[in-house]
Amino acid sequence: MADFFQTGSIATLHRLGEPDVDRLERELTTFSAERPIALALPCHAREIGTPALENIIRHLREVPYLSEIVVGLDGADAAAFRKARRAFTDCAAPVRLLWNDGPRLKKLIAGLKAGNLPLGVPGKGRNLWLCFGALLAGERARVIAVHDCDILTYDRAFLARLCYPVANPTLGFDFAKGYSARFSDRLHGRVTRLLFTPLIRSLSLILGPHAYLGYLDAFRYALSGEMCLDADILRRMRMPADWGVEVGILSEMFRVVAPKAICQVDIAERYDHRHHPIQSTSGRHALEHTAADVARCVFRTLSLQGVALSRAHFDTLLAVYLRTAEDAIRYHAADAEINGLTCDRHEEEGIAALFVKSLRIAAEDYLADPLGAPLIPNWNRVESARPEFFQEFHEAMERDNK
Repeated sequence: MADFFQTGSIATLHRLGEPDVDRLERELTTFSAERPIALALPCHAREIGTPALENIIRHLREVPYLSEIVVGLDGADAAAFRKARRAFTDCAAPVRLLWNDGPRLKKLIAGLKAGNLPLGVPGKGRNLWLCFGALLAGERARVIAVHDCDILTYDRAFLARLCYPVANPTLGFDFAKGYSARFSDRLHGRVTRLLFTPLIRSLSLILGPHAYLGYLDAFRYALSGEMCLDADILRRMRMPADWGVEVGILSEMFRVVAPKAICQVDIAERYDHRHHPIQSTSGRHALEHTAADVARCVFRTLSLQGVALSRAHFDTLLAVYLRTAEDAIRYHAADAEINGLTCDRHEEEGIAALFVKSLRIAAEDYLADPLGAPLIPNWNRVESARPEFFQEFHEAMERDNK
């Protein structure tokens, strides 16, 4: 049975019963007449043609309220770009693809770098930043939804519920974070369950109550890729280029949006997607890098909040985190058992130990350079430095999509 408990820090919009998709879409169509709704899809070329993305595209062909869809495509040569264009045919809304590795966009990106506007390394963060820029250059969308392209359980209700809190002008929300239960025959969401939440609660135990940590702990799935936001926010938010992008965006929302204008919304009965292996074929731990990026982002945001983290803090944190993670593993194992799901506690203990290594790496990086890699500049700064950039960006996209 669904609950309707509110954490008190941010609003939680629950899923109470089966959603009436037709009603949601009718209302969203009405809202979109005044505040056009767009969808940004950060995508990698390897996702084109997968069952997950093909299912997403099938549903997008029936969504009536989107004004446009922007697909940021990483890792694509010319053949892969043409394949992607074919895949996104016949959607109800116009689709524009960003060929991030194409000659036109690479030239524009190089120009920004030459103008002292660092964009970081290629990755999901930079891809999403370019998607946001494309939508700003188009000067149409007022509400922007974002989700990943590897969702196996996607349907129209998923997108409608994600868009609704921000699109509905009477609710007063500027940012909505999507969440849902992630499970199949077992619990998923390992980085959230075994790293992020124990890390935030360990930091709260060591540092005492802090508004930023309390805010992060209020999110039921802080690392989800699903969100919806008012387009005005895009101009003033900054974001990391690496795998810390989700927590980085949450941190920016804490800075630029009033807490009462932030919510989280339950978007699906169950969420499943392509799962990253614990180890890659090379033997390297596939989760280790992601975990370190997430931790670095949290540490550096705390520093910007005026918290001075010392080596003594980090030495204590490693011990407190491991104990907190072990408790979380026990709780999740009990949750899995009562629901008849598989839970390999030995494997999860091993993942927690791996995350200790990630935290150690992130701590050393922070101590060596508390500022770390610069965030991608916000779009206001880009427009100030290069007033002609949006026009050039728009023209490059249009030429690539002819």
